[in-house]
Amino acid sequence: MEDAFGITPPRNARIIRNLVQGANLIQSHILHFYHLAALDYVKGPDTAPFVPRYEGDYRLPPDVTEVVVGHYIQALAMRRKAHEMGAVFGGRMPHTVVFLPGGVTTAVTEAMIETYAQKLRELISFIDNVYLPDVLAVAGAYEDWFEIGAGCKNLVSYGAYPLTDQKDSEGANQFFARGAYIDGQYVPVDADQIKEHVTYSWYEGGAGKHPFEGETVPAVDKRGAYSWIKAPRYQDHPCEVGALARMWVGKNPQVTGLGDKAFSVMGRHFARAVEASILAHAMLDWLQELVPGEPAFEAYDVPRQARGYGLTEAPRGALGHWIEIEDYVIKNYQAVVPSTWNISPRDDKGVRGPLEEALVGTEVADPDNPIELVRIVRAFDPCIACAVHVIEVKGGRRVANFVIS
Repeated sequence: MEDAFGITPPRNARIIRNLVQGANLIQSHILHFYHLAALDYVKGPDTAPFVPRYEGDYRLPPDVTEVVVGHYIQALAMRRKAHEMGAVFGGRMPHTVVFLPGGVTTAVTEAMIETYAQKLRELISFIDNVYLPDVLAVAGAYEDWFEIGAGCKNLVSYGAYPLTDQKDSEGANQFFARGAYIDGQYVPVDADQIKEHVTYSWYEGGAGKHPFEGETVPAVDKRGAYSWIKAPRYQDHPCEVGALARMWVGKNPQVTGLGDKAFSVMGRHFARAVEASILAHAMLDWLQELVPGEPAFEAYDVPRQARGYGLTEAPRGALGHWIEIEDYVIKNYQAVVPSTWNISPRDDKGVRGPLEEALVGTEVADPDNPIELVRIVRAFDPCIACAVHVIEVKGGRRVANFVIS
């Protein structure tokens, strides 16, 4: 909406948004490793929440296993602390209530800065002394998983955490870089090159459309379709998004130093841990840039007609929203979220999405216990609830039945 309205938030608003979203990324990465993925490699005790589980080749020594299982519990408290940290400026977490076009509703105080800093220092200690070492321990025991689940090897990052107060429609001045890696080459991101295909999705249509022209019309009985996810493509290529994409596009030496091994199950886990650390340390510096008493909101008038788009990075990857306004109301709104990119079906040329491609060729020892597939899928941290939203209002009169993907 800020793009459509032609407004730029003031400095305090920019920094507060960075700090709230940074807190969200940290909690998300901690959640993903310890509570959604680690137990595919670390065998916990035979009690909830560690069972039921898929059984696998658990390789960590018993003493290391005991330590990492203990960190599972500690990570719950650290994730809560990250939420508390985000709530200092965000009002509540998740689903902060302070963001709005033009800035934020938060009035910065010295006490808020100090409270946030105290929690952030604790999280930095956990990330650097617990989270990163645990990921390295798992990666060392499962080195072969640096060779499994490569995917399409095309990457997109919209970039995030703006570092200047000037309008930056090209995303040139961001902590996480905007860019793409296509067919082995680094290229800039041109938002006009983003299209969504629905040939194999339960929507009317087929060939790719840019989100500004996108339609979301369910077609439940569509022949050949097999997913409620659309198939976004950049320059007609399926692209992986997320921490691996951000670290690779940003040329982080720890991740790019892995070479092709970065494009793997274990490469994705490693990229998240590295990213959490470098972002957390940067947030300490951003915190000191806040100025109590300065404004955090820019007033504006809603135009009669306008359209705009916003590109950023959620913890799971590239997130884009497109809006068209006519007669002061929304005419069309389309969102292309990270899991739409990663778990997309085939496009109109029959090319598989990133996760589909990552699964191809995987050997499964026991079809009734497919832990090999589970490890690949969870490495992408997919969220169907993020990628598909269905509303069907039932009652005396049905007024809505639509899906946004």
